[in-house]
Amino acid sequence: MIKFVDPNETHPDFKGQECGYANFHGWSDIEPCEIVRVVSDKCLEVRYMDAEQLHTPEDLGWVPGGFGHIATNNHDGQKWKITSNPKNGVFKIRRHKNGDWKGPRGRHCLSDIPRKHYDYNF
Repeated sequence: MIKFVDPNETHPDFKGQECGYANFHGWSDIEPCEIVRVVSDKCLEVRYMDAEQLHTPEDLGWVPGGFGHIATNNHDGQKWKITSNPKNGVFKIRRHKNGDWKGPRGRHCLSDIPRKHYDYNF
């Protein structure tokens, strides 16, 4: 079953799937989103989650290069505290014919964990 903000929610088309998140993938950055409600097998209501940075510049391994500096540990050095925020607005994402989920800003990927990633090297 999909895990929802409201555990009483369910939808037969998602039986057996362990996903409660629809993270937004914007090029190289990822923003955490939680599934609030299943409208249908092709439409989900989601909302952005809050993410607090826990990593330090030292965790990212900055070295001279590029236009100034490069984070050599850009992927593994990031640590975020991700929390639900019911005050954030709810919006719909829809499954397209190719299977991709898309919302107003672009592509979302279903996941069993919320994920935040900021590309410091972009």
